[in-house]
Amino acid sequence: MNCEIDGVIIRELKRFHDSRGWLAELFRHDELPNEYFPVMSYLSMTRAGVTRGPHEHADQADYFCFIGPSTFRLYLWDNRRTSATFGRTCHFDFGEDNPAAVIVPEGVVHAYKNIGGRDGIVFNAPNRLYAGQGKKEPVDEIRHESDPNSPFKIAE
Repeated sequence: MNCEIDGVIIRELKRFHDSRGWLAELFRHDELPNEYFPVMSYLSMTRAGVTRGPHEHADQADYFCFIGPSTFRLYLWDNRRTSATFGRTCHFDFGEDNPAAVIVPEGVVHAYKNIGGRDGIVFNAPNRLYAGQGKKEPVDEIRHESDPNSPFKIAE
């Protein structure tokens, strides 16, 4: 699966099923470029119909895993003026029926909306600490949600 934005990496996640349920490898160091090695991780629950973002990071890359339950529409916009793909956009549906890991590099505006009709979980393992060491630094987020003139719009 490809995204037409430089640096975005999409990896299909495979579920390994047995009588107990299933297991999915979310990341492996031998399958991930060094600059994206996670330094922390978190889970978020997003209610059905709710959107998170759009926002971007100046120095952080996100490593999202959409595995379900529910389905999420991921929106990406290349906002890096020096990028060969500056201005390009793409969106994908990931989650329960199409599990995937997605690396979103710094400067790529991103948002996701839970379109699956029930609460859903997203795993993220960014390559920078939220609010820095000891949570004593400014948060690396440029938020676009509240800007009525933002070019980064989510289709309703």
